[in-house]
Amino acid sequence: MSGESDMALDRKSNFHLVGLVLTLKRAAHEHQAAIWRDLAKRLEKPARSWPVINLSRLERNLDPKATAVVPGKVLGAGDLSKPLTVAAWSFSASARHKITEAGGKCLTLNELLENNPSGSNISLMG
Repeated sequence: MSGESDMALDRKSNFHLVGLVLTLKRAAHEHQAAIWRDLAKRLEKPARSWPVINLSRLERNLDPKATAVVPGKVLGAGDLSKPLTVAAWSFSASARHKITEAGGKCLTLNELLENNPSGSNISLMG
């Protein structure tokens, strides 16, 4: 890790987030998957700069065969007509309900990393 990244992680008080960032960086190196490095860098930024994505945006922009990754929060504004797999730092209750009701899946970022260590067929949103 670079010195700048170390300082950014030192300021994070959520030990789950710090562990996730370190795990993502390790996976990026082990699996030669740049997606995990990019996701780790986005999560190192202040939480106020993390994206907040509505379901309507996922509906418009995501192919059901791909997995959406949101390095922030997914909100329930909008409707889903297709089953989507979405991994995010957090979900609102209505977003989680609408995704599962449409036949999709809500994953944590750790679950996504375990299920897809190579990082293939992932769309980074935000």
